Amino acid sequence: MPKSNTVFVCQECGYESPKWLGQCICGAWNSFIEERLPPANQKSSRLGDISQARRKTASPVPLKDVTTSTVPRSDTGIGELNRVLGGGIVPGSLILLAGEPGIGKSTLILQTALSLTLRDETVLYVSGEESETQIRLRADRLTENIPGSLLMLSETNVEAILEHAISTRPSMIIIDSIQTMYSEMLESAAGSVSQVRTCTSEIMRIAKDNEIPVFIVAHVTKSGELAGPKIIEHLVDCVLLFTGDRTQDLRILRSQKNRFGTTSEIGAFDMRESGLAEIPNLSGVLLDNMDKPGEGQITTAVYEGTRTLLLEMQALTAAAAPGFGRRTAIGIENARLAMIIAVLERKAHLDLSAKDVFVNVVGGIKTEGTSTDLAVALAIWSSAKGIPLPPRCCAIGELGLTGELRPVRSPEKIVGEAVKLGFKTLILPQKSLASIKKTNNPQSFDGIELCGHDDILSVLEFLRD
Repeated sequence: MPKSNTVFVCQECGYESPKWLGQCICGAWNSFIEERLPPANQKSSRLGDISQARRKTASPVPLKDVTTSTVPRSDTGIGELNRVLGGGIVPGSLILLAGEPGIGKSTLILQTALSLTLRDETVLYVSGEESETQIRLRADRLTENIPGSLLMLSETNVEAILEHAISTRPSMIIIDSIQTMYSEMLESAAGSVSQVRTCTSEIMRIAKDNEIPVFIVAHVTKSGELAGPKIIEHLVDCVLLFTGDRTQDLRILRSQKNRFGTTSEIGAFDMRESGLAEIPNLSGVLLDNMDKPGEGQITTAVYEGTRTLLLEMQALTAAAAPGFGRRTAIGIENARLAMIIAVLERKAHLDLSAKDVFVNVVGGIKTEGTSTDLAVALAIWSSAKGIPLPPRCCAIGELGLTGELRPVRSPEKIVGEAVKLGFKTLILPQKSLASIKKTNNPQSFDGIELCGHDDILSVLEFLRD
């Protein structure tokens, strides 16, 4: 019998080494696990036979002869999920869904499966973590009538799963989760780099050959990043991250990669006893204290995909213990907060060296981009000076290192959303105001005062007056 070789594989990045290393090239310590590889002359297993049988013969064609058409999409029955996916599910696509334990991943994909089965479509739900009884209990909370076209399979052997997929020909396959799957081709444990990579590759082949969309659920690390090697993210077509605070009901679905749509869209859900409910007007849910002037709080806005999102920004400054003051940010990057504080100290002459600074985006939303810089700076300045900011006031703009205000993307849509929610004042960069007046009818923004400024000092003088 031929002797199998062994290799040491980093569980963080997938790097392979012929011997054990204390530190990987990616910087991780003690991350190498010994895995046994099959002999080179060993014949392929059932998995290789299935893939070879289903593989289609392809031949090169000139690019100019390739016809272009709109990619057909399947409606998931969940509007917020359709928004994040770019309009629906593309046939043959692999969608990776990740999130912390208990955040609602299984609930979201089960609701999607139930919506598809209502249209007499067959869905194969493969669970390696839960039994059929546990999933049935969750389904009973979501609906009273469970269609017969929703097929359950408690299996972790990927060869058996693919055989069932070929025999049943479902409209969609759900794998929950990829870390529990294993292939007979490898002797390593389920969840290892080799097993996850091999199982994902073979599932992708079946999905592409038969044009069956596949939802793959994956685990995340303590830092909130996808567990396992980056090769999985390269293989799949779409990577969705489901986030939220488990002590609250708000859940945010964000796309980190999407070959068939934009990655800037977000979906909002409310976790209820009967499942996840869509939140079409997220700004109205997040804003609470618009009518009250307060120290260290102001409204800001971000533009996510096709949606304008208004958020409440809060800041608190307090006397620090002897030594270096703490800078804590929830919802924005710590490096961004440190830069804004440096600009305030140098350009606005605001001494924060002996103060702790805390910044929070209400609702647990994690913002991306730079349009919230001005609001963060104003909230910190208001808390440090003890000057309340006016009610129903919104501030947007990127803050440069020289104190200047830089324009933001789609300011006219942000203004329109602010008018709709009843805001009275909008502070924005002068260049953004000029672009609004140039491309829009000023009368369309009646009822709101647009205040354009060139730098942070101009804004602070305006608020003092």
